[in-house]
Amino acid sequence: MPCCAPFYYKTPIFFIISNNVLFFKQCPVSYNTPYEKIGDEVRSLADEVPFDIPDSWEWVRLGSIVYNRGQITPSTDFCYIDIGSIDNKNQKLNPTDTVIAPDKAPSRARKLVDKGDVLYSTVRPYLHNMCIVDRDFSCIPIASTGFAVLTCHAELCNKFLFYYMMSPDFDAYANNTDNAKGVAYPAINDDRLYKALIPIPPLGEQFRIVSAIESVDASIRDYGVKEEALRALNGSFPESLKKSILQEAVQGKLVPQDPSDETAETLLERIRAEKQRLIKEGKIKKDKHESIIFRRDNSHYEKLDGMERCIDDELPFVIPENWCWVRFGTALVNRDAERIPLSVAQREKLQKKFDYYGASGVIDKVDRYLFDKPLLLIGEDGANLLLRSKPIAFIASGQYWVNNHAHVIDAVGGIDLRYIALFINATNLAPYVTGTAQPKMNQEKLNSILVPLPPSAEQHRIVTAFEEIAAIIQQF
Repeated sequence: MPCCAPFYYKTPIFFIISNNVLFFKQCPVSYNTPYEKIGDEVRSLADEVPFDIPDSWEWVRLGSIVYNRGQITPSTDFCYIDIGSIDNKNQKLNPTDTVIAPDKAPSRARKLVDKGDVLYSTVRPYLHNMCIVDRDFSCIPIASTGFAVLTCHAELCNKFLFYYMMSPDFDAYANNTDNAKGVAYPAINDDRLYKALIPIPPLGEQFRIVSAIESVDASIRDYGVKEEALRALNGSFPESLKKSILQEAVQGKLVPQDPSDETAETLLERIRAEKQRLIKEGKIKKDKHESIIFRRDNSHYEKLDGMERCIDDELPFVIPENWCWVRFGTALVNRDAERIPLSVAQREKLQKKFDYYGASGVIDKVDRYLFDKPLLLIGEDGANLLLRSKPIAFIASGQYWVNNHAHVIDAVGGIDLRYIALFINATNLAPYVTGTAQPKMNQEKLNSILVPLPPSAEQHRIVTAFEEIAAIIQQF
């Protein structure tokens, strides 16, 4: 810092020295160049000033218009302000005090701060970790030495200074490699910071400029909020649209019903007959709690364990006339008993050839397989059951292995497993999930899910239509 404040001349001048007296005379206006005098030295600032300013403004060094309050070593409890105390997106100081005892004080907690001061992080200045201290504190505030604490003199509006230090011109100065030293964490020291040139209007104009900036800034921030919301919407739109279409699909609203299709009741009778055959052959076990859902008097009833009850209040939506409601376990075949888990240590000894499935898809490869036909896998446990960041249900094909974290579902009678996958992925599974630390949907809960069952041909049409639409959506 210079020992005395420099003087600046933005009008064109030349000077002569006579009898040790410095004389300044104006040159033609076309040479409108600011000069700086420090002691007896006068030099042109033409290479430093980034732009022209009005005649009523002056170029000054930052160090001549601000001062700092000094440093102390904390001896009592204090409110510590570090880089993390500033929201650098909005340039606001966090509203909560971070109170620290003196014996716990970080070594960088040294700089005195007061309300109205401008805090400017000198480390990685391009991050704009800066703000105006706009509140009182519960105890003495002390800032990190990573900040320059700028207290303005009376003829300088702190907000005007703040906004200028946010400008591209000041950024260019602060982040210039001649000023900001270091590679990973470039920093500008106080000496270089204080030498920055600042354009200063008359005080009244400073306030008018601040008012105009804040008026425009409010509109910009509002626009920014809306733009961010739009960006988020654009990011989530494809998945949201797919979910919406899924809902339409499983409610019979995606494709038209064809009167020539066999009814879902006919499909269900064929499924029951096929499952009875498999039971007799010993390939599957008989369901101890077989559910039969039927219509009577414009209502839906379920016969279970010899008891009949109306289930209208359980049905989430209305389905077409040629559809029917059925419990998941009634319509499909569970093959969970054929799963075999393999530990990481076991899999490390195996060649990587066949897909090894877990709750959310392929997690490894092994040198053998359990299944060699397309089957529906449904996650049995894990946070994804509730978060739904990945599909819950997916088709596995080829030759593959499945561990005990995914239900293995087969179809009989003409059910399209792809339709069942669409339905599961469109369904809120929270009512069927147990546990909080480790969410789980066991086989009993899975079997109890009410499935809207379309005719077999319509299932195929729904799947085809959805896949075509999903392919189009994926392009956005």
